[in-house]
Amino acid sequence: MTAGTRPEVLHLYRQIFRIARKWQAASGLMEETIKEREYIVDEARKLFHRNKQITDVAMIKECTEECKARIEIGLHYRNPYPRPIHLPPLGLALPHSKVFRAQEKLRKQAKPVYLKSYDEIS
Repeated sequence: MTAGTRPEVLHLYRQIFRIARKWQAASGLMEETIKEREYIVDEARKLFHRNKQITDVAMIKECTEECKARIEIGLHYRNPYPRPIHLPPLGLALPHSKVFRAQEKLRKQAKPVYLKSYDEIS
């Protein structure tokens, strides 16, 4: 992390924890609220910890944009969980076929900005 990006990253990190502290589940149930608050905190810690060794300014910028997008989407839809990815047409090829590589490329292109930190497996 460079000196120029550090304040922005720390601001986002603090903002996420403030949001988690004030979060109310859309259903209004306390159990769901607690579960969603824990998810927000755990997800933030996991992703920030995973990305803390990044030093490339462009990559840091991409990660902060992803973070901002997830914050906005979560606040707008009142749902802290990532939205599902649209699978392109014919996106379910057999893993052994030639079409699989091309469709894998399509899947990567279809991945929205707010899910760039996730691997294909997670």
